[in-house]
Amino acid sequence: MVKAVQMQEKVVPQIEIKRDIYEEADAHKARFIAPPGINEEVVRLISTTKNEPEWMLQKRLKGLEHFQKTALPAFGPNLQDLDLNDIVYFVDPNAKESDTWEKVPEEIKRTFDRLGIPEAEKSVLAGVGAQYDSGVVYHNLHKKLKEIGVIFENMDAAVQKYPEMVKKYFMTKCVPLTDHKFAMLHAAVWSGGTFIYVPKGVKVDLPLQAYFRMNAQKGGQFEHTLIIVDEGAELHYIEGCSSPRYSENSLHAGCVEIFVLEGAKMTYSSIENWSKNVYNLNTKRAIVQKDGHMKWLNGNVGSAITMLYPCSVLVGEGASSDSVGIAFAGKGQHHDTGSKVFHAAPNTSSTIDAKSISKDGGIATYRGLIHVAPTAQNCNAFMRCNGLILDKTSRSDAIPVLQIKNSEVNVAHEATVGRIGDEEIFYLMSRGLSENEAVKMIVSGFVGPLTKALPLEYAVELNKLIELEMEGH
Repeated sequence: MVKAVQMQEKVVPQIEIKRDIYEEADAHKARFIAPPGINEEVVRLISTTKNEPEWMLQKRLKGLEHFQKTALPAFGPNLQDLDLNDIVYFVDPNAKESDTWEKVPEEIKRTFDRLGIPEAEKSVLAGVGAQYDSGVVYHNLHKKLKEIGVIFENMDAAVQKYPEMVKKYFMTKCVPLTDHKFAMLHAAVWSGGTFIYVPKGVKVDLPLQAYFRMNAQKGGQFEHTLIIVDEGAELHYIEGCSSPRYSENSLHAGCVEIFVLEGAKMTYSSIENWSKNVYNLNTKRAIVQKDGHMKWLNGNVGSAITMLYPCSVLVGEGASSDSVGIAFAGKGQHHDTGSKVFHAAPNTSSTIDAKSISKDGGIATYRGLIHVAPTAQNCNAFMRCNGLILDKTSRSDAIPVLQIKNSEVNVAHEATVGRIGDEEIFYLMSRGLSENEAVKMIVSGFVGPLTKALPLEYAVELNKLIELEMEGH
């Protein structure tokens, strides 16, 4: 029998996004900061600090071994300025995890208060997790969901509480630790993150959310998200990210693994606004079983370089996937983003709708893939990528790849890249708008498909962030 959790949704006030949230460091003092660089000693320190079982330590060490002998990716943005030996891979935030907001240390709480996390939790969320550097400082799940078997834990705690389930799914079939260099790195030094299990038939009406704050100078954040949506269940999960601006580079190399079982529905929303000295090299992937559905909603605004390609692997007949994403590349930024879908079963379907905006010399690259296996007859797939360039110094590239191994399919691709036309600007200015207001209105319409798909308060946040990026146009 399908179990549904009904929670009244409240009207949410608009969130004011202030620039200093992302540019100022906080005064909170960490309990422990590992020396820069990665080696076996640091990996063992992380595992020991978290009191992990031997199998997880061995997985970490195996990841480190592969990482040390694997070259940087040969495609995409230039990563030569990223000195991996200068990154701090573990920062203990000096705060025990709490399920009561008042118990979070004042300095950390002030940061999340300014980001609007407590207000969002009170208004429209069924559960919230908050991570500060390498540690989860707050985690809370609505009582009704606990009573019907929903699990919403930080990943460190899940290793202790649900070892068999974590061992079965963690970096095995979805994102194996040998997948690529930064997956190997992640396997070695991951810390914190989110573990969610939704039992059969349970439909979680309101979203669960986790917010990740990277605060240490030259720091790295490597949270791991593992979500299992059992047969016939439904879930919407939202991740948000931010960091202060420092003079030295930082690294974010998280990993998201999602398992959508038969007939289940999963929506994953993410708004990433790392500061513009962060290298955002993230991995996100879902395995979708028979008649399951996976939906990705991604907004990428900050970071110096982003390499991110949410991926759905459709392994069950009738499985489906939708992906909607927006990337904003300004001065000194290169966003190399897109989506990937692997059709491994018959009668599967997918859509990809990717948009990018470039200004002030920014580079936006769409890199997408649709792969249809020989066994995937009668599948339908559509890929669309649209790039909007706001000036003559910026750049937008589209690199779509279609790998079709079956002739009984319907697959299509569409791509456009262009600048805002003088006619559109003139028309809007003739209706009383300034040039700056006209450009903002066009950009707002351009990103509409993503903001309409997000819950109200997150759509407001994304629009505010884009408005900040548009200042001075």
